Amino acid sequence: MNEVTIGIVGLVIVLIMFLTGIELAFAMILMGFLGFGYLISWNAAFNLLAKDFYDVLNSYSFTVIPLFVLMGQVAFNSGIAKRLFDSAHKFIGHIPGGLAMATVGGATVFKAICGSSPATAATFAFVAVPEMDRYGYDKRLSTGIVATVGTLGILLPPSVTLIIYGIITDQSIGRLFLAGIFPGLLIALFFVAVIYGWCKINPAIGPKSEKSTWGERFRTLPDVIMVMVIFFLIIGGILGGIFTPTEAGSVGTFLVLLLAFSKRDMNFKGYIKSAGESIRTACMVLMLIAGSTVLGHFIAVTKIPMITADWIVGLQMPSWIIVILISLIYLIGGSFIDDLAFMILATPIFYPAITQLGYNPLWFGILVAVTVMIGVVVPPMAICVFVVKQITKTPFSVIYAGVYPFLISLVVGGILIFLFPGIATWLPNLLMPG
Repeated sequence: MNEVTIGIVGLVIVLIMFLTGIELAFAMILMGFLGFGYLISWNAAFNLLAKDFYDVLNSYSFTVIPLFVLMGQVAFNSGIAKRLFDSAHKFIGHIPGGLAMATVGGATVFKAICGSSPATAATFAFVAVPEMDRYGYDKRLSTGIVATVGTLGILLPPSVTLIIYGIITDQSIGRLFLAGIFPGLLIALFFVAVIYGWCKINPAIGPKSEKSTWGERFRTLPDVIMVMVIFFLIIGGILGGIFTPTEAGSVGTFLVLLLAFSKRDMNFKGYIKSAGESIRTACMVLMLIAGSTVLGHFIAVTKIPMITADWIVGLQMPSWIIVILISLIYLIGGSFIDDLAFMILATPIFYPAITQLGYNPLWFGILVAVTVMIGVVVPPMAICVFVVKQITKTPFSVIYAGVYPFLISLVVGGILIFLFPGIATWLPNLLMPG
């Protein structure tokens, strides 16, 4: 067999190993080691394994991941999300579907300090679903919006997905954060529009709650303002060159901890819990990156990325059709493998083709992020749906009946970003040209 055939067989074996229950990180490490050893030498494979693990785990740039994960876990385990939801509830809870819209508003602000989709879905499953149950909301709407709104963290900074994409493709994390803001807010508005339309068609699905006074509303604003101040300090610090993304993670984590302790929402035991959960998540992500690095060196030896790029560029079809096909591969692959893991696996293969076709890497990163958002709520690997089901004990059929209307928002958002790249690229080009 030639190198290309060996590489293709290796990728197929990786997928088969994953389907048998082996963690994808370990499958990539094993196949990368065996493939590199078979093609080059076993001594070189052992050296490669040691060097790749050392480089990933010793890399300063990768410390941004555990820091932003810790910031999100502190926000998740404190009462920040509940106060944000209460504030949105008091402003718009009195209109049809208002509590569901408040969930979107609260989660959108919450995403400013939490980049984890499952954590957001879990938080609002605890906070928002019981409140919507109290007012007689249809379970399809309450669980469907909670499962779907968690996906906003994949686009809105500080997104762990965009951080990893930036590391893999050597793109500015600050520019990626800016690129995700408008698309994320646009999709959040689409969620609100779906809720409004659904409640117009069937008012019983989202009854009104009581109307709050303006005094009650204004008293909730300091909590929202403090979260937004933290967000703008993080993004502004990166844009202004005051600190690096890693230092931004440190500053953000400290400020969120300060906020949580000042509100007496977290004690030392809660911090230890947040730190433990962060370590587990960060270790999982770093192992995926290490596995992808080992496998990537094996795949590089087979020349599959270069051959794939040349083949894709040479296809006798418009480049926009090629981008759609690549996006569909991300979507289908992410439906059977964890979306973040598949992104780490697939991006080094397809990214060279995208750059050869002349597309903006920031725009492509946001397009990939939207496909990951869809994959997070599409079966069979619908992690956010599983989280909501576990917490609310609602049948999958009911949750999915509520998710599908909001999938329209994600698809429409993806189409608009595809047709109008400026939605993603205008803000970074304005504030952080480079």
